[in-house]
Amino acid sequence: MSNSETFNLKAIWALPNDDLRKIVAVALVVCFFCAALVSATVVALRPLQQHNQAAFRAKNIVEVAGIWQPGSPISPAEALKSLEQVWVELGTGRVLDTPPPLPADPQKIARDPNWSQPLARSEDPARIKRLPKVMPVYLKRDANGKVTVIVLPIHGSGLWSTMWGFLALEGDGTTIRGLKFYQQAETPGLGGEVENPKWRALWHGKRAFDEQGQVAIHVVKGRVDPNTPEAQFAVDGLAGATLTSKGVDQTVRFWLSERAYGPFLQSLRSKGDGQ
Repeated sequence: MSNSETFNLKAIWALPNDDLRKIVAVALVVCFFCAALVSATVVALRPLQQHNQAAFRAKNIVEVAGIWQPGSPISPAEALKSLEQVWVELGTGRVLDTPPPLPADPQKIARDPNWSQPLARSEDPARIKRLPKVMPVYLKRDANGKVTVIVLPIHGSGLWSTMWGFLALEGDGTTIRGLKFYQQAETPGLGGEVENPKWRALWHGKRAFDEQGQVAIHVVKGRVDPNTPEAQFAVDGLAGATLTSKGVDQTVRFWLSERAYGPFLQSLRSKGDGQ
């Protein structure tokens, strides 16, 4: 076969099945077809994936806020409509008048170089590497417009993974209503117990800040002594998961600090009525 016939598909197809040129050509055609099929499938399923991600995010927000539970007659998406979404500038507490051109997905925001900034190791106790410039915060108001629930997206490193979750506070901006990590890859039965409802229930009613407005909530090693004044600011550590417990401690404390939501929460507390 001449050189001009080397890349002629019909000629190659006519070659014996054990000819190397035909084997390579068939493999390339199959690879191209499979790649095109996978790409088309990804594009076709993207809207469904985005819908499912938004639904999953809504479920976790309303659940940690305490306004929806599995088995409720309304969907999480419907429950989410009772919350007001505002965009908060981290570090200043300023609420943006105009929403930024961003999806309300904390993971995408944290990875967007245009909407996040790198952190030095010395200023990154939660080991998030990049601090978002803005974050969506969810507020529930009563009939008089007073804030009764605040839901904050948070994330930080555990032992093996980045733990993504939501921290809910009462309208006073201090009392913890709930904590939920919806994505993590910690050791099952140990660090993975961050998702255990019994451990999550320990956070309810704890105080995030002391009387001076300093972050006071922390995770202890072992169990909290309920007879000490500090018990209101402390949560039991996870048995056998010291490093994951430390990661949760540093994550929650970082996001409540001046670098993140601290100024916004202080603004709500200073207004008194949450408006």
